[in-house]
Amino acid sequence: MHLESLIDWSRAQFALTAMFHWLFVPLTLGLGIIMSLVETQYYRTGEEFWKKSAKFWQKLFGINFAIGVATGIILEFQFGTNWSNYSWFVGDIFGAPLAIEGILAFFMESTFIAVMFFGWGKVSKRFHLASTWLTIIGATISAVWILVANAWMQNPVGMTFNPETMRSEMSDFFAVALSSTAIIKFFHTVVSSWSLGALFAAGVCAFYALKQKNMEFVQRNFKIIAPFGLIAAILTATTGHSSAVDVAENQPMKLAAMEALYDTKQSESGAYSCADGEGIGLSAFGILNPSKSRPDDGVDPYLLNIEIPRGLSFLTASEGNAYVPGINNILRGDYILKDGTKAISVEEKMARGKMAINALKNFSLAKQEKNEELAAQHRATLEEHFPYFGYGYFDSHYEAVPNVAIVYYSFRIMVSLGGLFILLFALLSWFSLRQRGGELLRKRWLLWASVLCTPLAWVASQSGWIVAELGRQPWTIQDLLPVRAAVSKIEASSVMITCILFFVLFSIMLVAELNIMRKAIKSGPDAH
Repeated sequence: MHLESLIDWSRAQFALTAMFHWLFVPLTLGLGIIMSLVETQYYRTGEEFWKKSAKFWQKLFGINFAIGVATGIILEFQFGTNWSNYSWFVGDIFGAPLAIEGILAFFMESTFIAVMFFGWGKVSKRFHLASTWLTIIGATISAVWILVANAWMQNPVGMTFNPETMRSEMSDFFAVALSSTAIIKFFHTVVSSWSLGALFAAGVCAFYALKQKNMEFVQRNFKIIAPFGLIAAILTATTGHSSAVDVAENQPMKLAAMEALYDTKQSESGAYSCADGEGIGLSAFGILNPSKSRPDDGVDPYLLNIEIPRGLSFLTASEGNAYVPGINNILRGDYILKDGTKAISVEEKMARGKMAINALKNFSLAKQEKNEELAAQHRATLEEHFPYFGYGYFDSHYEAVPNVAIVYYSFRIMVSLGGLFILLFALLSWFSLRQRGGELLRKRWLLWASVLCTPLAWVASQSGWIVAELGRQPWTIQDLLPVRAAVSKIEASSVMITCILFFVLFSIMLVAELNIMRKAIKSGPDAH
């Protein structure tokens, strides 16, 4: 009971910190591009209007940036306090991207952000513009290395495990930094952040328009914000598709949970195709059955399901009859993989994982006894079964299944809102770029939609991270280290107290930021 309580509180604290931090990061990345584009207009035209506009967006960027840095520092400290076993196990790999982020990107940001804020009139227009762009480039580079580290947790590549040090060691830096998961995760996260920043900026402009204030600012800034937002929203959908393909390849259980997909039939020929020739449908909208308690209990997973025929097959393989295993198929291992080999059941993986864990223990004992021959035998056994190391900590094969309901609904919230944002930006672009640009200002329903979609941008963003992180549970490192083996050996009460304190602290910081933002927006671009 103590262990479960410790795990629950450690997960809750990390989720709390990560979700609070993620309120600020995407706005930093998105708003940074907008302020840079606006200042570029000032550099090109020399108009004082664009200088005031750039200063306004920079003010909002600075408020958000400061709070984001504070929450990010607390987040990284938790790897040492609450997840020390994880840090020991993968510190040589996970620490490298974070170190690069701190040494390179953060110093780059902090250097040029000072010039950006305090260099007006003190440096040339060209150098100031370069500083503004380099500030957001530094923030984006910072995101690169954090996302590389996160992608490695989803798809651990470029590593070897050293049983003598009990640590995973990086064997191929470029395999870690340039894995398909890392590249896709970076592009999807960054362009979705651009979309969020554009929605925020559009909401601010729409707020002014509804109040009949700063109308020139609204009309001229919308011509930058709306097309940028449309491009970002379309790129978000495109990279989201690539992300789904990568998940199907490397994390099939996550994909099955995203679709509440339990049982599918594969072609008897052994080809990676469906038995019925109709492919796997994509659940467009569904209501899950709360009575379903276990994957194999025979209860229908849906109370209602509106399905797109062959949709999931097309999504994952661009082929209408491509096979996609369900949760029970993965648990049983009753299907053939793309390479023609038979899948391994989770229970078999658990057995092999336990063999790897025992081999590691026996290797350490043999080393202590200086029996090199016996140590070599145990090391060979460990290396053979190490890909299933994490499964050895399971008590039941059901532990391999994430929370299906949360992952399923979060995925649909994210996708549905993404489609809504594309439609919104398309309309904003159409009306703002027409010759009679003032027509947008008369579309009050569209302005209200822009305001209302602003908080929904964060709902979509947080939903995406819930899918990514909760969908890979119970793993901290896919297949290698479950959450239960990653926590620190500390009192659950200590984690509970700090979790509550963090919640209070973060809530105060959030209220403070919202109040400062509100005052800055209310003052408008003409305020100095």
